[in-house]
Amino acid sequence: MTYLSSNQLQQYKDEGFVSPIDVFSKDKAKEIRDEIETIEQRLPGELENAGRYNAHLISPLLDEVTHNSKILDAVQSLIGKDILVCGTTLFIKNPKEKGFVSYHQDAKYIGLEPYNWVTAWVAITDSNEQNGCMRMWSGSHKDNLKDHDQKFNEGNLLTRGQTVNDVPEHETKALILSAGQMSLHHPKTVHGSGLNKSDDRRIGFVIQSYIGSNVKQVIGKNSVQLARGEDKYNFHHKIGRPKSLLDTDDIKTKKQENDNLQEIFYKGTNQKGNY
Repeated sequence: MTYLSSNQLQQYKDEGFVSPIDVFSKDKAKEIRDEIETIEQRLPGELENAGRYNAHLISPLLDEVTHNSKILDAVQSLIGKDILVCGTTLFIKNPKEKGFVSYHQDAKYIGLEPYNWVTAWVAITDSNEQNGCMRMWSGSHKDNLKDHDQKFNEGNLLTRGQTVNDVPEHETKALILSAGQMSLHHPKTVHGSGLNKSDDRRIGFVIQSYIGSNVKQVIGKNSVQLARGEDKYNFHHKIGRPKSLLDTDDIKTKKQENDNLQEIFYKGTNQKGNY
């Protein structure tokens, strides 16, 4: 078992995140990247825009990451032994593209309550300040949810371009990760990331989110996978794990889940972003 240490638990309590955590080797990360790029080649567009959600449902290697015991051990330290997977997202920043993520809180639009959940950000490539790594506003999880502007701005990788204004940049911390490492952050921690100014892709695979079985979806509906323990509440429909790479039925399941997710993300607005 690789549960979080007392120091790591204290960091999460104080700062709203813990990083870095070793998960798998750089060789394994390269294998996962190759599978992502195989999907892009075989089914162009499948992982673009709203298709970047729930890729673990069609990729056995991303599914393997999602159910990785080291990740689940760390997550168990924070939310308990009954763990459900409630969606994943690929954040791919290609070199010299204008993609960024504005400062925001995950809890603002996802509809998961209570906040007994955590987001895992897994580096498939190295993630650093040159290629647009995440930055966290340390301690911001201790406050209530903040007001977010909906900017729908060009290049913003968030659905509505949701933005917390006046974030003190000098108080944010860059989460530098090597391929195969991850960070964990609290639903209310304010975070964002800048442009990729490097010559290679920056690929992050985000399990958003690992939820306790006591967590409800209060805006729409999410299906979940049981990752560990038991689901005593049965608030969510259960789905299985992928049968093989790009299985036809799995592709249909992914599309249905992403359609449900779009209804959650765009609840209350007629305007839609690219994501």
